[in-house]
Amino acid sequence: MNRIKRIAVFTSGGDAPGMNAAVRAVVRTALNYNLEVYGINRGYMGMISGEFIKLTSKSVRGIIHRGGTILRTARSEEFRTKEGRKKANDNLVKYKIDAVVVIGGDGSFMGAGIFSQEYNIPFVGIPGTIDNDMFGTDYTIGFDTALNTVTEAIDKIKDTALSHDRTFFIEVMGRDAGFIALKAGIATGAEMVLIPEISGQEEKLKQVLSNPEKKSNIIIVAEGNKMGGAEEVAKKYGKKYKTRGVRVNVLGHMQRGGSPTAFDRYLASRMGVEAVDALMDNLRSIMIGYENHKVVHISFNKTNKNKRGIGEELLRVNEILAK
Repeated sequence: MNRIKRIAVFTSGGDAPGMNAAVRAVVRTALNYNLEVYGINRGYMGMISGEFIKLTSKSVRGIIHRGGTILRTARSEEFRTKEGRKKANDNLVKYKIDAVVVIGGDGSFMGAGIFSQEYNIPFVGIPGTIDNDMFGTDYTIGFDTALNTVTEAIDKIKDTALSHDRTFFIEVMGRDAGFIALKAGIATGAEMVLIPEISGQEEKLKQVLSNPEKKSNIIIVAEGNKMGGAEEVAKKYGKKYKTRGVRVNVLGHMQRGGSPTAFDRYLASRMGVEAVDALMDNLRSIMIGYENHKVVHISFNKTNKNKRGIGEELLRVNEILAK
């Protein structure tokens, strides 16, 4: 028999468009089960410092379209320690929390898995990260919005590149994964993408820059690629190819902001409902994923230990269309 009467929800790690939609779905689904819901401000940091607020249906009214997270987010070094986790557990006990929904990335889920084992409290995760690099799901909350933001920005930069016969190195987020760069490259018709998953791209870049038939170029650079960031790559090659009129644009944190797309709102809503359903079915230490247009459950162990590959088919499509 399920003994859950009160749950908590929080957002952790980097913010992503659609997190508010997920919070809304968790709260309203919990209320549908006649559960009490508490939000924890500032992620694990707030769990340690006791930043708990009671949430009602009214609390989440009018937030589905808002970017960022009303619960705010933070990274907590203290939670990595046993002492920090003890403080967090004391607060969960104080507020009589029976189960927790965490919205974040792999680091957030790793912390949840460790905590759940130490204190025997159920955690269910919802993947919220613009990088789309979580194993076990085709999409993470925020990726679609970030991709659309990047695509729109590159389309505008491309107008200038064509008008002035210039080469632009455009840096996008992707410290460990190149999903944003690769899909944006396909969507915008970029001449080349530099991503962490591919080594030895120097020769290909030289070919692109020395091609006399191409007066302008769009080179998309994932921030974590092996050749360095856009500034570094442009500095290295700009001197040799001066006639290319090399310019640099770093899109930065604008990729995380903005109103979530319809798909991200839909995805967050589906996952939020499923997260509470899973807790009511006595499930724990799982991530809610989305594969082949269906909601699925993936254990924290699997999603934390495995890395999602970029996919040979995407690389092939990009290679063909970038010629």
